[in-house]
Amino acid sequence: MFTGIIESLGNLTESRREGTNLHLKISSNISSELQVDQSVSHNGVCLTVTAVEGDAHWVTAVDETLAKSNIGGVKVGDQVNLERCLQMNGRFDGHIVQGHVDTTARVVDIKDEGGSWLFTFELAHTELMVEKGSVCINGVSLTCFDVSDDRFSVAIIPYTFEHTNFNMLEKNSIVNIEYDIVGKYIQKLTKTRLHQ
Repeated sequence: MFTGIIESLGNLTESRREGTNLHLKISSNISSELQVDQSVSHNGVCLTVTAVEGDAHWVTAVDETLAKSNIGGVKVGDQVNLERCLQMNGRFDGHIVQGHVDTTARVVDIKDEGGSWLFTFELAHTELMVEKGSVCINGVSLTCFDVSDDRFSVAIIPYTFEHTNFNMLEKNSIVNIEYDIVGKYIQKLTKTRLHQ
């Protein structure tokens, strides 16, 4: 489990296909502290560390992950948002993030607000989003607003812009979306009751 508070930026230094799997080598300032079998969020995708080599670590993305996220489109040299799993002995910033990406969204607009940035995304299904609710974008816990049937916006403060890969996003960039787990459970419960 994660919180959506990005700990580090990693650089993709190598990418290797093996059948339907994609092996990724990420270099970062936390890689040397990682252990094999540890869960780490990469752009919001929970991936298991398979090897650690100095200041880099390896993870493997399976076909399901590649189909539901932007991980398969990350190129060598691209930056990836990283967060280690939650420690249960600290403050809980952000919101509950599982690292299970639900879908992707497309950047349709970026506005410099003179101190912050307003990002607007196009998304086929926003029914699990509520005004001023939580959403996880590329692993970053954010508050969504201006939610319509197929769009929503978030405001990015300078710290987040500088310390995540939001500063690399441009119009038409594809990002990973994880809906708030509370909303997913409520939707499931509501549908189950309606069909009884």
